[in-house]
Amino acid sequence: MTQGKIIRFIKNWTLLVALCVGCIVYLTFAYLPPLEPVGDFVGPKLVSLLPVVIFVMLYMTFCKIDMHNFRPRTWHFLLQLVRTGLSGLVVLIIVLFPHADPDTKVVLEGIFICVICPTAAAAAVVTEKLGGSIATMTVYMIIANCFTVVIIPAFFPLVERNANITFLMSAMMVLERVLRVLILPLILGLLTQRLLPRVVAWVKRVPNAPFYLWSFNLSIIMGLATQTLIHSPLHGWAMSLLIFLPLLVCILLFSIGKWVGHFWGPQARIDAGQALGQKNNVVGIWLILHFLNPLVIIAPCAYVVWQNILNALQIWYKKKYGELKW
Repeated sequence: MTQGKIIRFIKNWTLLVALCVGCIVYLTFAYLPPLEPVGDFVGPKLVSLLPVVIFVMLYMTFCKIDMHNFRPRTWHFLLQLVRTGLSGLVVLIIVLFPHADPDTKVVLEGIFICVICPTAAAAAVVTEKLGGSIATMTVYMIIANCFTVVIIPAFFPLVERNANITFLMSAMMVLERVLRVLILPLILGLLTQRLLPRVVAWVKRVPNAPFYLWSFNLSIIMGLATQTLIHSPLHGWAMSLLIFLPLLVCILLFSIGKWVGHFWGPQARIDAGQALGQKNNVVGIWLILHFLNPLVIIAPCAYVVWQNILNALQIWYKKKYGELKW
């Protein structure tokens, strides 16, 4: 394969390449004895970079935001009803089978986390790549996080009877994340548009920079996911379900979002699919580590992989055919 073909392949399949790089790099530094000390030192440093890279990525994205589209849409609220309804359905199943064996409960809680998580901050970056609206997605993310403040404290006591999570605790957690990861870069991006047009012009000259920053973060996340899967004590059918059921959930959420959005046109179809399907599983992982069985963490990690594989396929199809059929 020539150098040009390699570069073209990486550009066409950036997200998949990022997933593979994250997995390979983790395995290399975790299982080659001479490199283990380097991995132990550098790994945590890279993880600490995740929020910084997300901030920069969103700031550059918001420098290009179109304020004319910065308003709520009907489908924003319809998707919240869908998300709440699906979360409630999983909770109902958990409540109806209170004496299920531990493995079954872990699997059900994993599906619950995959459904209830709000939209990922990177959704705006991927949506732009697919031809959607940054502004519309940003408004949706704000609305989704507001709903999260309500539905998490409403559902969690039913999912885990011993979960000591209060409304105020949940509200402050979500508010802190929204302010730091979403609102602050949004405000800075809008101020930059108004006060620093040269900076905006420079950002527009490197339109793919936020996408490549997200790919860098994705490699780190994939390394963490690989570590989680390898060191999990689960095995057999429970492990298989935690890995592959998130794929079915991912396809279902993307499909429902696209179906709801298509009533408002092709662009809304793209926006709504990403809005419902691309999840902020960092919130889910935080909730699991604090309130649920830590083994549940496999499900959101698997979901991260599946949603980015689907996004990679969508981006490839959009580049090849100029539009999305799904």
